[in-house]
Amino acid sequence: MNQSAVNQVVRLPLLGRPFASVYLVAACTALLTGFGLVMVWSASYVEGTKVSLAIAEKQAVWVGLGLPLLLIATFTPVRLIRAFAYPLLLATLVLLAAVLVPHLGVSINGARRWLAVGGITVQPSEIAKLALVVWGADLLARKQSKGTLNRYRHLLIPLLPVTGLVIAFVIKERDLGTALVLIAIVIALLWAIGTPLRIFVLLVAGAALGVGYLAVSEPYRLQRLLSFGDPFSDFHNTGWQASQGRYALGAGGWWGLGLGNSKEKWGYLPQAHNDFIFAIIGEELGLIGSLAVLAVFAVLAYAGIRVAQRSRDTFHRLAATGITAWLTVQALVNIGAVIGLLPITGIPLPLISAGGSSLLPTMAALGVLLSLARHEPAAVRARAARAPGRVRRVLSRLQPGPWPAADSARG
Repeated sequence: MNQSAVNQVVRLPLLGRPFASVYLVAACTALLTGFGLVMVWSASYVEGTKVSLAIAEKQAVWVGLGLPLLLIATFTPVRLIRAFAYPLLLATLVLLAAVLVPHLGVSINGARRWLAVGGITVQPSEIAKLALVVWGADLLARKQSKGTLNRYRHLLIPLLPVTGLVIAFVIKERDLGTALVLIAIVIALLWAIGTPLRIFVLLVAGAALGVGYLAVSEPYRLQRLLSFGDPFSDFHNTGWQASQGRYALGAGGWWGLGLGNSKEKWGYLPQAHNDFIFAIIGEELGLIGSLAVLAVFAVLAYAGIRVAQRSRDTFHRLAATGITAWLTVQALVNIGAVIGLLPITGIPLPLISAGGSSLLPTMAALGVLLSLARHEPAAVRARAARAPGRVRRVLSRLQPGPWPAADSARG
């Protein structure tokens, strides 16, 4: 690249630079992961340094395992990522089925969602999110290339039946929160591929009715729903966790009590370092700290949408949309439950809550998103311009062709 071209790139505004999407996703991932380590340590500090360090060290190990996974996904060719679509889906279905087998699945707090592997518990439903994104995006992209999506049968089958099977396993494991995220992923994929509006509305309405039925079909879910509006009415039973979460947020005020100074984590707030870690953030760092976390998630959502919009390849666009929907909806459901806008569903806050079962698939998904960002047309051209002649010719072949107009089908 000659000096004038270099100067032209330097003068570009930040969001106009070829690798802006990569920088945004990478920065948000680093901020949330690092902040999560700090808050897991702080939220788990209940009986001296031994307990807090044990949980924090375990989380640090998970981050140490997740970083290579993220880097591998980042630099893996997208074609190879697509090759894992069906094997990953099949492995997920096998694992989800294994959870329900007696003596294989582990029940914790009345829910059978985990497999015990060498002393480590694994939650296959978290892997299902990544599997559904990659498989669903690959399936719809292949059908788009064949021109068969103008027929509803090809648009919805086998996407909906397979998704229904995965969600059925998850519901059987008493995990409505994860089921909501899976539904959001599929809805996002169907929207991005250009599903006709009347079909899309029917699917969303059907999903809403299904979720409503599931919310009242189990006594424990119905009790949570009934106490959702006023958790203090059932303070010592179903409303305990929600009430303590609101106490934590209220005690934090504008600036918080200070890092490590939470009172609710001392045995009052259940799952303080996991599902309700946002309440500890609000208590220790106040409204300002809580809004800062929301701002980082908002930037990450913007970056994901930006990658999807700037991609010319169907799979790139769909995968970026699915990953963005997954992380955004999961964060909103978690935070909404903590602040009292949504019923409690028991799903972790991405990258911040403790637990490797959620952290590893999330970091892998962000690695995929970074790979997609690296394959934006502007980024591919920039890499080709910097490379020697032979490498430049190879990189030029990686640039996908024009993305077919799918939105025209929506009407």
